[in-house]
Amino acid sequence: MRYNAPIHRRRKMIASHLTEELMLKYNKRSVTVKKGDTVKIIRGGLKGHIGKVASVDLKNMKITVEGATVAKADKSQVARPIDPSNVIVTHLDLSDSWRSKKIGESKIKRKRKIKEKKEEIKKEKAEKGVEEKKGVKKEEKSEELKEKVEEEEMKKEKEEKVEKKIEPESEIKESKKTELKKEVEEKAEEEEVEEKIEPEKDEANETTEIKKEVKEKGEKEEEKKTVKKVKQEKNEMKELKKEETKEKTEEKAGKKEETKKKVIEEKKESEESEVKS
Repeated sequence: MRYNAPIHRRRKMIASHLTEELMLKYNKRSVTVKKGDTVKIIRGGLKGHIGKVASVDLKNMKITVEGATVAKADKSQVARPIDPSNVIVTHLDLSDSWRSKKIGESKIKRKRKIKEKKEEIKKEKAEKGVEEKKGVKKEEKSEELKEKVEEEEMKKEKEEKVEKKIEPESEIKESKKTELKKEVEEKAEEEEVEEKIEPEKDEANETTEIKKEVKEKGEKEEEKKTVKKVKQEKNEMKELKKEETKEKTEEKAGKKEETKKKVIEEKKESEESEVKS
């Protein structure tokens, strides 16, 4: 389909990407390559080469770049055909009025889109502000209702307290008298009980103090006994260590004397053998 397409369609197929700067400037990703455009090779053996487009071959769908050549067998240089997909456009040739007009329209469209986006953002902000105001009003109304309810409850409580205070005075006096009598009787009973319990408490305290003193004395004696035992054990251990060290020193001295005797005997034997020989 691509290679069987007519020439007017093949012309549109010979397109390559723009650089990032040109993309932002003209609001386009790719453009049909034209003779005179400056181009940078991205792929292949000539990667990094920059030059102007020398020709556009619609039949083979290739382009040639100035300075991008290949050596033949007879060492003559020939322009190398390059696929437009292996190239990036760095500068556009806008000498053609129709082409410059078409690219400029895309630039205007981009500005329009930016304006539309800004207007949409402003509208959203305005809508949010209106919604926030409505929410504030609702909150204020709910707070007012709560305050009213609280005021009504406070009034009811005050009325109930007033009603309780307006009881007949006679009933209040009788109730107070009965309460006072009960309190006096309870105090008298408590005093009697305390008088009985006090001597018992004193006796119990004395017995507990005696027990504590006995325990403390027993603990002190036990501590003294344990300290004496520990000291005795330490002294015994020291004596045992001294005896062991003495035995070891004596054994070493005996071994040294034996070794000396053996050495002397060996020397004598060696001297006798020399004399005989």
